[in-house]
Amino acid sequence: MIIKSIIVSIAIILVLSFEIFFPKEKIEFKDKFTRILKNIFFWLVNIGITPIIILPITIYATQFEVHSLFKFDNLIISFLFNLVILDIFLYWWHRLNHEVSFLWRFHHVHHLDETLDITSGVRFHFGEVILSAIVRSFIIILFNISLINLLLIEAIILTSSIFHHSNIDLPKKFEKYLSYIIVTPCIHWVHHHKRQSETDANYSTIFSWWDKIFNSKSKFIRKVGMSIGVEGDREQNLLNLILRPIKK
Repeated sequence: MIIKSIIVSIAIILVLSFEIFFPKEKIEFKDKFTRILKNIFFWLVNIGITPIIILPITIYATQFEVHSLFKFDNLIISFLFNLVILDIFLYWWHRLNHEVSFLWRFHHVHHLDETLDITSGVRFHFGEVILSAIVRSFIIILFNISLINLLLIEAIILTSSIFHHSNIDLPKKFEKYLSYIIVTPCIHWVHHHKRQSETDANYSTIFSWWDKIFNSKSKFIRKVGMSIGVEGDREQNLLNLILRPIKK
């Protein structure tokens, strides 16, 4: 847990610094403070439920004794295999969150954010986080994923989420080549485009190639100033966001 916290903290400091000094979008400051507070609220709630709900589910899954064909003695091979498996899971879980109406009730809260920055990368309804942990536990058991591997991969996942939601102006050529391997802001910002045809694309979390493999890569190129959010819907106040899965 300490290593995970250190990795994520360093990522936040670095990405935030780049956002402040090298922003790609000129963000209006109207209601910005309120918006950031809402996003941080969800982050803090999810941190709060982690030792109570998420961690017990995760620890139980990693300690569950089951005969698995996917057990490797080599630590590096084991880690890389687990990383790829969890990233594929995240791709399909993310896609299902858009395609299954019940799951969209929760994930919808994430997409209602009408501006993107590093706080968007931690804005997830706690209901979605709990559901994800429950479903993920079966993947952990099936593929015999160790707790240490899981914690390190979670740090990579969170770092990736913070990075690709960020408002960083990366050099075009650098981002172009980087996007062949991992999800960059230009890829993921398209996923947050207000036009639904783009929202229902670019589902990858860490490695960008899953969208190409599973035919969900958008052909749209990110444009500065494009509308962010949910088509036909608007951002809500904090109480409405909390109750959104029930009211939707």
